Amino acid sequence: MKVVNLKQAILQAWKERWSDYQWAINMKKFFPKGATWDILNLAEALLEQAMIGPSPNPLILSYLKYAISSQMVSCSSVLTAISKFDDFSRDLCVQALLDIMDMFCDRLSCHGKAEECIGLCRALLSALHWLLRCTAASAERLQEGLEAGTPAPGEKQLALCLQCLEKTLSSTKNRALLHIAKLEEASLHTSQGLGQGGTRANQPTASWTAIEHSLLKLGEILANLSNPQLRSQAERCGTLIRSIPSMLSVHSEQLHKTGFPTIHALILLEGTMNLTGEMQPLVEQLMMVKRMQHIPTPLFVLEIWKACFVGLIESPEGTQELKWTAFTYLKIPQVLVKLKKYFHGEKDFTEDVNCAFEFLLKLTPLLDKADQRCNCDCTNFLLQECNKQGLLSEVNFASLVGKRTADRDPQLKSSENANIQPNPGLILRAEPTVTNILKTMDADHSKSPEGLLGVLGHMLSGKSLDLLLAAAAATGKLKSFARKFINLNEFTTHGSGESTKTASVRALLFDISFLMLCHVAQTYGSEVILSESSSGEEVPFFETWMQTCMPEEGKILNPDHPCFRPDSTKVESLVALLNNSSEMKLVQMKWHEACLSISAAILEILNAWENGVLAFESIQKITDNIKGKVCSLAVCAVAWLVAHVRMLGLDEREKSLQMIRQLAGPLYSENTLQFYNERVVIMNSILEHMCADVLQQTATQIKFPSTGVDTMPYWNLLPPKRPIKEVLTDIFAKVLEKGWVDSRSIHILDTLLHMGGVYWFCNNLIKELLKETRKEHTLRAVQLLYSIFCLDMQQVTLVLLGHILPGLLTDSSKWHSLMDPPGTALAKLAVWCALSSYSSHKGQASSRQKKRHREDIEDYVSLFPVEDMQPSKLMRLLSSSDDDANILSSPTDRSMNSSLSASQLHTVNMRDPLNRVLANLFLLISSILGSRTAGPHTQFVQWFMEECVGCLEQDSRGSILQFMPFTTVSELVKVSAMSSPKVVLAITDLSLPLGRQVAAKTIAAL
Repeated sequence: MKVVNLKQAILQAWKERWSDYQWAINMKKFFPKGATWDILNLAEALLEQAMIGPSPNPLILSYLKYAISSQMVSCSSVLTAISKFDDFSRDLCVQALLDIMDMFCDRLSCHGKAEECIGLCRALLSALHWLLRCTAASAERLQEGLEAGTPAPGEKQLALCLQCLEKTLSSTKNRALLHIAKLEEASLHTSQGLGQGGTRANQPTASWTAIEHSLLKLGEILANLSNPQLRSQAERCGTLIRSIPSMLSVHSEQLHKTGFPTIHALILLEGTMNLTGEMQPLVEQLMMVKRMQHIPTPLFVLEIWKACFVGLIESPEGTQELKWTAFTYLKIPQVLVKLKKYFHGEKDFTEDVNCAFEFLLKLTPLLDKADQRCNCDCTNFLLQECNKQGLLSEVNFASLVGKRTADRDPQLKSSENANIQPNPGLILRAEPTVTNILKTMDADHSKSPEGLLGVLGHMLSGKSLDLLLAAAAATGKLKSFARKFINLNEFTTHGSGESTKTASVRALLFDISFLMLCHVAQTYGSEVILSESSSGEEVPFFETWMQTCMPEEGKILNPDHPCFRPDSTKVESLVALLNNSSEMKLVQMKWHEACLSISAAILEILNAWENGVLAFESIQKITDNIKGKVCSLAVCAVAWLVAHVRMLGLDEREKSLQMIRQLAGPLYSENTLQFYNERVVIMNSILEHMCADVLQQTATQIKFPSTGVDTMPYWNLLPPKRPIKEVLTDIFAKVLEKGWVDSRSIHILDTLLHMGGVYWFCNNLIKELLKETRKEHTLRAVQLLYSIFCLDMQQVTLVLLGHILPGLLTDSSKWHSLMDPPGTALAKLAVWCALSSYSSHKGQASSRQKKRHREDIEDYVSLFPVEDMQPSKLMRLLSSSDDDANILSSPTDRSMNSSLSASQLHTVNMRDPLNRVLANLFLLISSILGSRTAGPHTQFVQWFMEECVGCLEQDSRGSILQFMPFTTVSELVKVSAMSSPKVVLAITDLSLPLGRQVAAKTIAAL
């Protein structure tokens, strides 16, 4: 008999009662090779014939079961065929379909093309929708049966439906395929909305919205059920379905740990070195660490408070102490307000903050020590500020205050000195004062210069200036503050038709604003002063002077620079004025010109002194004239002298250093202008900072008038005559033993980084990490190293991922160092650095990183070329280190498919050094996985990828994994620890159609 179509063949088999294997043999004879059974819709045709009557045809069903078992038909075609059946009143047919699903629903697979695997995802989504509708229909029938008094048939069918549903959803693989189907469906809707899509080929795929509606409807029906077993089974299924969209974002938090040194060190680093930094980068960095280390929120907030109190206790007296107080009481509460937005539920976060304070109050010795240092109840001030910012409820605030009062050491209260105002109280009062001063500075300076002088004079008294600057820095107002003083300084440079009194007020305003700006630049960094002025705008005098003439750490000035060589007539008149006058004239004086001319004038005076034209008494009179009225002239003079001394031989320096001593020493004549003593205190602090470098280099000592406080507490911390490598290993060993980084260690490490360069610094610390063999020590070392690397995270990451890791992975003689535990630790550190740098490198570098001028890193363009056609040095290195040259070769020798990654489809800028380094590292990882040689380096790659997955959020879009070639996914699942559906979902970019296809193909084959 010649068979015309599939339907005829099935009917013939039924009429002649063929057995299942006989049917399969004959079918293959009827339909020769060419079209597959799925294209012929065999599964659908069999089901259609089997379900014609009120009960299913057992013989035809046996053919379908045989076709499924022998893989004649794909799982997706069977699921699609089942989901088209919608007559749920035919109990026996429904039960037969559930039996068929039960055969394979927990072991779905597909080894075909990527499109077929996506088809399986869609079919499974349709089948899930069908199961939910079927369950709802069975539940409705059960309800009707209960009302009629015949519950048995409905209950049995509902139990079967729920059993099949639970079996399908219990498989992580199935949930992963459903996750892909949901994203595929969302993507299709988007493309259709943009007018790009068409209809799908013969697949009535259910939408996720329809599934949510069915789930809702089922919940309503089952709510009235009396059978608790069925109800709880349905709830379990509902929970599993609802977990599918977020199946990647669930991470277990570390509840067994109480200390998190990374958070502690980050806060100390920020408070010590970056008070003026913007809050948002700090907030994002803290959240990044919280996610990477899975820290519970109460312990996360507790660690921030602990670091703040440690900072308050150990900060050196003076400016640093005030900076820490401002950081703790003004900046950190604002940081927490910003952090609150990252957490769902405002109430939950305030509870977490309360919980953190409850833990903090148990650390009574720490709090008592802080109270003793600050001469007040520090915790009370902090609780008040948090309450004011809405971080604590009134009830919790009152409870916490009561607990602290009860626990506090009674001796502290009695020993508090009522005459000394505590810093926390002063800082909190200084914050509104800053706002008022900014408003005052906005007024027209020409209208009431005396009133403005009174305000500025008050600012100079005691520690008022440092208090106000710390408050302004912590609240992000310091740049605005500096800008106002630059404008004031610019206003006072010219005077026309003025009286003696007006001239003296103008001189004072110029001097105070100049000194304040120098002090700000030295305390908080010169970038606070610099404006982002557009081309064409005139640069203010102070900015010009600071950039070209002011000595700073690491800045070498040329004493013969044109800025130090102004108009000779102005210099001559200034020399005459300094030498002949009994005191400096004020009326019509152009102070900015005097400041620019003083360097050349000093050179003339020095030459005259060295040639015996001027006696020492004359020099004393001249230096008194320079600093007698306006201290800023002395600052400008010393700025040039510092540059000049550097250029002189050993025997030529004496007179120049003597002149610096004279300018820094006490005044021998009477001073006649207001606020002189206050101005001299600031001047001496500025001069001490300016001279520190040159005095150390020339082994000279100059005694600056002491204020009783060390003005440079973190200066010259390195021990003399010790190799810097020894200092580095020693300081790291101490930090590791202690378990946390203190602010002094941070400054020493920063100096070493500056001195040795990024590669030296990073390489030596990684060597120390790889020496560690105790597991708990390696984990602590990673947490501490990450925070140390935050000194310059961008550059350290480039060196670590671009030089150090490739060197370790491609040199077989170093593979032994990658064994567990140091290898696991290094993988963790590399991922943390990569994620941090990648998430922040689009933003602004922090002020502490901008200051560095790195010359020690190899040119990244030659190391990691921009053009794909140019083989990179790294890949050439790879090709020479393995006998399989085809796999480990440069990108040009590999097929385009083998190196295609999501980053190329997202058109990521490959001119960026970090992007190039990441792309090359993942090519190296791909090569190692595909290589015939396995070893510790292969294990390291597995740890690296595991850490990437552990640190990721919902999916890999926009993360470092977008640089991984798509082909790496199939290589990676061959590693037993990585062969899980969740890992595949995490490492592929599911926002791309190709990413979803790769994920579906890999998961379906698991």
